[in-house]
Amino acid sequence: MAINTGKVITGGLLAGLVFNVFDMIWNFTLLASDGMEMVNRLGLDPALLTDFSNAIPWIVIDFVLGFVFVWTYAAMRPRFGPGPKTAILAGMVPYIAVSAVLFGFTSMGVFTMSMFIKSSVLAAISVVAGSLAGAWAYTEP
Repeated sequence: MAINTGKVITGGLLAGLVFNVFDMIWNFTLLASDGMEMVNRLGLDPALLTDFSNAIPWIVIDFVLGFVFVWTYAAMRPRFGPGPKTAILAGMVPYIAVSAVLFGFTSMGVFTMSMFIKSSVLAAISVVAGSLAGAWAYTEP
């Protein structure tokens, strides 16, 4: 069965929107002090956290991830069936891969363990919400 590319795009845009909303909420509230501590510790420009032009790549990344999550859902759906369980499983695949890479950066001192744990838990919430939204928008041809 073919993947419905148009619905991957639609679902990916919806998932990416959800990811962006959650990222804005998390980064400007619960992770704000951790981000500032990291910027200061690494000697980076604090404008990295507040200047919109620095947010643009991350906004794009969230939409790219939205497409990846929905495409993964579409690929898994024939084997695991449609629905929330498959959507969450599909979201966990890239989530685990990205978290493993970020843990590597944590072990190098880029992130503190506290920030890694906090952001990983918050990202899991975002992943579940975004995956469910994107999968909701996806239908087979």
